[in-house]
Amino acid sequence: MTNREVIDKILAYHPTLENYHGCDEYKAGNPDTPCTGIVSALVPTVEVIRKTAALGCNLLVTHEPISYQTPDFPTWRGSYPNRVFEEKEQLLRETGITVWRDHDHMHAHKPDSIFTGVIHYLGWDDYYKPSNKVGLFPIDLPETTVAELGQYLKEKLSLNGLRYMGNPGDKIHRVAIVGHLFPNCFMPEGVGEDGFYHDYAMEVIRMMEQEGVQAILPGEIIEWTVLAYIRDAIAQGKPMACYNIGHFNWEELGMKYAADWIGDLVDHQLPVHYVPTGDAFSYL
Repeated sequence: MTNREVIDKILAYHPTLENYHGCDEYKAGNPDTPCTGIVSALVPTVEVIRKTAALGCNLLVTHEPISYQTPDFPTWRGSYPNRVFEEKEQLLRETGITVWRDHDHMHAHKPDSIFTGVIHYLGWDDYYKPSNKVGLFPIDLPETTVAELGQYLKEKLSLNGLRYMGNPGDKIHRVAIVGHLFPNCFMPEGVGEDGFYHDYAMEVIRMMEQEGVQAILPGEIIEWTVLAYIRDAIAQGKPMACYNIGHFNWEELGMKYAADWIGDLVDHQLPVHYVPTGDAFSYL
């Protein structure tokens, strides 16, 4: 089985995206090389590439960008040389690894395959309450405290540390995995025909005000919308919290789950490994 044949199986498994032109494509290597093994990883970092080679695998399926550019070109397209990326490309050539990015197709599943994996490997399958709203995953947990949930997340996500907002002893039970909080994420911002302001952050605040969500686990954050609201709520004595896990840590377990279904797709005829990217931050 070639690397291309593996990727064709993956694409057949995903929802069809008509006339797709996006970031999901080959980023390096020769797709027609016989596949020696598959690694699923969130980010194609230098460490992940080295570990892929050490495992004897030559197909790396990743979720996040390779080239430090938002469009995620397979090559560096800056107006100046990039020695870091040049060395990364050389490592890929030396190891003969084919890199396929699988982002948009994974998020096109209903429910989203990345967060299906996150919920599963957090042990929350029985507590997830499906929502028809994009980027919102409500979870009704057994009662816990802000501190206990933080420690649980730190352990399950293999974090070096965890920033959070909330009073450690406050009891909570209804949490939500929510999307990125920056402007124009998931929905355009602006005043609607009804005369009210609408954006994704407003929807998250509505869930906390009207649906009893007490704690959120967001991806990318800004501090002047939902986080400012939560900070004021805490000051008023309300049991609310935010766990600033970080974008990559937040989605990590989705690629652990991907290794499961990729193994099924190839009938376990090839070795399939999940390689954690690891927390990028250290704490003083």
